[in-house]
Amino acid sequence: MLYELRIYECVPGRLPALNNRFSTITLKIWEKHGIKQAGFWTTVIGESNMTLYYMLQWDSLADRETKWNAFQADPEWIAARAKTEEDGPIVANVKNFILGPTPYSAVK
Repeated sequence: MLYELRIYECVPGRLPALNNRFSTITLKIWEKHGIKQAGFWTTVIGESNMTLYYMLQWDSLADRETKWNAFQADPEWIAARAKTEEDGPIVANVKNFILGPTPYSAVK
């Protein structure tokens, strides 16, 4: 099992729009493609309150490539993303990391 940590640094003031897009659009499209989320977080105490962190769960790198590419090419996603960004970009920067659990991790 692999996990992907994705960190979205939002354009100032746009975190609510990003949260809304995930909760009302993105998660439904992910479900269609079999993409499993492991959790979402925002900063309570730390450097920035305009950052969204989330993790996705993958069976393998091939599983990630197949499902993520299908999601990115999905016409419903492309249209929804464009519509939610009519007032300007939501995300200023994205970082992602593919992580594998250690032998002693509670999460496998």
